[in-house]
Amino acid sequence: MGNKTPAGTTPAGTPGPAHHGLPVHEVVLLFGTDTATGLDPAEVVRRRAQFGANMLPRSRRGGIAGKLGRQFNNPLVYVLLASAAVTAFLRGFLDAGVILAVVLVNTLIGFIQEVRADAALDALHSMVRTHAAVVRRGERLSIPSEDLVPGDLVLLEAGDRVPADLRLVRLSAMRVDESALSGESEPVAKDQVVLPRSTPVADRRNMLYSGTLVTAGTGAGIVVAIGGETELGEIHRLIGDIRPEATPLTRKLARFSTTLTAAILALAGVAFLAGVARGEPPEEMFTAAVALAVGAIPEGLPAAVTVALAIGVRRMARRRAVVRRLPVVETIGSVTVICSDKTGTFTENQMTVRVLWTPAGRYGVTGTGYSPEGHIIPPSTIHTGGTAQPPVCLGRDGIRDEALRWCLLAGAACNDAGVRREGATWQVRGDPTEAAMLVAAGKGGISLAEFLAGWPRHAELAFTPERQFMATMHRSAHPDGTGFVFVKGAVERVLELCGGEMDAQGGARPLRRQAVVNAAHALADGGLRVLATAMMRLPAATGALDGTELEGRMTLTGLQAMHDPPREAAASSVLACRRAGVAVKMITGDHVRTALTVAAAVGLTNGPEPGAALTGAELDTIPADRLPDAVERATVFARVSPEQKLRLIQALQSRGHVAAMTGDGVNDAPALRQANVGISMGRSGTEVAKEASDIVLTDDDFATIEAAVEEGRNVFDNLVKFMVWTLPTNMAEGLVILAAILAGGTLPILPTQILWINMTTAVALGLMLAFEPKEPGLMTRPPRAPDRPLLTWALTVRVMLVSALLVAGTWWLFGHELTVGASVAQARTSAVNLFVAVEVSYLFSCRSLTRPAWRIRPFGNRWLLLGVGLQSAGQVALTYVPLMNELFHTAPIGLDAWLRILGLAMLASLAVAVDKRLRRQGF
Repeated sequence: MGNKTPAGTTPAGTPGPAHHGLPVHEVVLLFGTDTATGLDPAEVVRRRAQFGANMLPRSRRGGIAGKLGRQFNNPLVYVLLASAAVTAFLRGFLDAGVILAVVLVNTLIGFIQEVRADAALDALHSMVRTHAAVVRRGERLSIPSEDLVPGDLVLLEAGDRVPADLRLVRLSAMRVDESALSGESEPVAKDQVVLPRSTPVADRRNMLYSGTLVTAGTGAGIVVAIGGETELGEIHRLIGDIRPEATPLTRKLARFSTTLTAAILALAGVAFLAGVARGEPPEEMFTAAVALAVGAIPEGLPAAVTVALAIGVRRMARRRAVVRRLPVVETIGSVTVICSDKTGTFTENQMTVRVLWTPAGRYGVTGTGYSPEGHIIPPSTIHTGGTAQPPVCLGRDGIRDEALRWCLLAGAACNDAGVRREGATWQVRGDPTEAAMLVAAGKGGISLAEFLAGWPRHAELAFTPERQFMATMHRSAHPDGTGFVFVKGAVERVLELCGGEMDAQGGARPLRRQAVVNAAHALADGGLRVLATAMMRLPAATGALDGTELEGRMTLTGLQAMHDPPREAAASSVLACRRAGVAVKMITGDHVRTALTVAAAVGLTNGPEPGAALTGAELDTIPADRLPDAVERATVFARVSPEQKLRLIQALQSRGHVAAMTGDGVNDAPALRQANVGISMGRSGTEVAKEASDIVLTDDDFATIEAAVEEGRNVFDNLVKFMVWTLPTNMAEGLVILAAILAGGTLPILPTQILWINMTTAVALGLMLAFEPKEPGLMTRPPRAPDRPLLTWALTVRVMLVSALLVAGTWWLFGHELTVGASVAQARTSAVNLFVAVEVSYLFSCRSLTRPAWRIRPFGNRWLLLGVGLQSAGQVALTYVPLMNELFHTAPIGLDAWLRILGLAMLASLAVAVDKRLRRQGF
C-alpha cells in the first residue's frame, strides 16, 4: 500500500477524527501507511517536517525579569516600599534596610515558587521522552520517541511505555495500566473492536495513549496523534492555561494593605494641611506627617506573615505534609471542600483478596496490600452435604479444605505476576489482580516455588477479552508425565468449562451452578471483583493447550474476591473533616459502582443514595448554568475525564468554595493546578501530579490532610492574633502625632522612638505569637467564609478600644510627668515605656481572642516568655544607658513613673478582659 499524506492528522488545536470509531483498514487508508511494512523513510522525513517532533509544546509565562517583576505587583509590597522610603527619609537607614530585606525575601520566595510551578510542564515532557520500536519499510528499528510521525507502525510489549496515541492493528493478550491518565484502578484489557464515536477515553479499548504503560501481552498500533495532539497533550494544554487563584490570605492582605495605605496617606495629609493652616512651617509639618505615617505603618506585619507560614511549613512537614508554596499553609486551613481521588488516596492502591469461597465454605483473608503478612480465617463450620464438620485448621502448617488449597494453588500457578520487597514496601511486576492472588496463596501457606519445581509450566493460554480466562498446563518433572491444568477467569466463563466441583476432601461432585452464581453475585454486590478458579488432572501431559480440550472437563475449586481496600484511617479522617465543616467529595476515573462502594466504606455516603453519584457521561448532559448546583449536591463523581475534573473544581469555586483537590495521576494534574490547594501523593503519585500540586503527602494518607487543615487553621489564628496585637499600637502612634499637630503642642513621642517601638516589639514580642500552640476546639468549628475579612467587627472594636486607651494614657502620662517636674525627654521616655508595657500586657491577652489570659497555660509558649525578657532588657537599656539616651533622646525615669506605667498597663488588660467577656461571639 503506498504512502501518502495522512488525512487523519490536523493542524495543532484542530480536533481530528475519532480513530476508535473507524475500522483498522480505514485508519490505514487515512494515514497512508501499511500494517506490515510501515512507512517509507522518505515519507517519514516529509512528515517530520510537516508535523514536527513528537514532543509536548513548551509554554512559559515570560523570562526571569517578568517573573521577578510580578512579585512586586502587590499592594502589601507597595506599603513596605513606602515604609522603607519614609524611614530612609528620616535617616533610619538601618530600619529601612530591614524593611527592604523583608521585601527581598518575599520576592525571592514568590520567584522560586513560580519557577517550580512551571516544572509541572517539564514533568509532562519527560513522560514522552522514551524509545520506541517501529517498523519502517519492513525493517524493525529502535528510535527516540520524539522522531515518531503520524502513520508510524509501533510495536509494543509488556513493560513498554506508550510513546504516542495509537490505534491498535493487532495484539495478543494486551493489558495496559492507564491509571495515571484515566484513573482506572486496574489494567485495561485491549482489543481491536470498532467502538462508537461517543465512547469516552477510559473505555476506548482499541486505543493506546501516550504515557500509559503496557503491563502484559504484545501488540502493534498506528500512530494517530503526536505531541500536543495526544490526550497527554490535552492535559498539558489544560495545565498551561490555568492560572492558580490567589490564596484567601493573599487576597485579604491585599485588600487590607490597600485600605491601610489609603487611610495612612489621608491621615498624614490631614495632619500636614491642619498644621500649615495653623501657621506652622511647612517643613516641620511635613516632618510631622512623615512621623505619623511611620507610626501607622505596621512594619512587622510582612515578617510576621512569613515567619508564621514558615513555622506552619515546619509543623506540617513533621506531620508528613510537604508544602511547596508558602501561602498555601494558611489556605489549607480555609478549605470548605476537599475533592479526593479514590485510587491511592481513599484506598491503598493495592489489590487485596478479601474473601475466598469454595464449595465447602467461605473464608476471610486478613492483611492489606502486597505484604505477605496476614491469615486466612476459617468459618465456624463447614457444611458438606448438609452435615456439619469440625472447624478447619488454616495455619501455615496445612489446609484441611482441599478445595481451598487447590483454589489458592490455581490462583498462584495460573499467574504471570511477581511481588518483591524494595526497601520498606512491596512492589508488583505485572497485573495487580494476579499479584493479589499470589499474595493470598502465600498467606495460606502455599509455596509456588516448590510446586513449580515439581510441576513446571509446560504450556499456557493467555487471557483475552474474547476468551475471558487464562489457563496453564503443568507437567510432572518425573517420567510418568502426568500433570495439571489450572484456569482462572470470569465466573460465568469458568463455569462453562466445569463439569463438577471439588469438595473439602478433594473429591469431585456435581457442579451446583446456581449456588456458585449466587455466591459470586453476593460478593460482587459488596464491591468485590470476583474471579473463579478450576483445575483438571491430566493422565498424560500433552504438548499443546488450545482450550477446546477443557470444555466440561474442569473441576471448580472456588472463587477469589478482591478489591483495593480503603485506608484504615480514611473513615475517621472523613468524619473529622465533616465535623470541622469541610465537605468531602470523591472524584475518580473508576467505575461508579466501585466508587460508591469505597465511598460507603469511608463514610462519604450511606450507600446508593439518589443523586449521590454522577458519571462523566451525566455531567456532559448538565447545562453549564446548572452544573454548580449539581456538583454541590453530589458526593461521588465517577468515570470522569481530566477536563471534567477541572470543570468540577471550577464549578465549586464559582459557588464560593475554597477547594482542595487530591490526586496522584497525570489525569489529576489540571485539577490540582486549578484548585486552591492541590495535594498530591508522595509515594504513589506521578511526578506530573507532584509538580502541579501545592502540598505533597509523604505517606499518601488521607488522614494527613486532616492534620494539614488543622495546622493551616492554627497559622491563620496566629496571624490574626498578631494583627489584633500590633494594629492598636500603630493606630495609637499615628493618632498621638495627629493630636499633637492639631493641638499645636509638643510631640509626646519622636519618630526615632516610634521606630524603636515598632521594630523591637514586632521582633521580640509579636513574632512570638507565631509559635502559639493550637487552641481547643480548632477542628470543631466551621471553616472561615472565603469573603470574611481578616478582622471581624468585634476584633476591630477591640483594636480601636486598645488604641484609644493608648492615646488617652499617653497624653495623660506625658502631661502628668511634665506637671510633676520631669523634663520633656523624661516625659517622652515614660510615654515610650507605656507603649511597650501595654503591648506586653496585651500580648498575653492576645494568646487567645476569646479566653481570658489567666485561663491560658502560662508556659504553653516559651518563646513568648523569652521575647518578653528580651524586650524588657531593651527597655531598661533605652531608659538608662547613656548611649541609648543620646541616640533616641530618652532620659532615666524614677520608680514612681514606672508604677504609673504599670498601673496603666494593668488597666488596659482589665478593659480587654471585660471586652472578651462581653463579646464572646463574632471572632
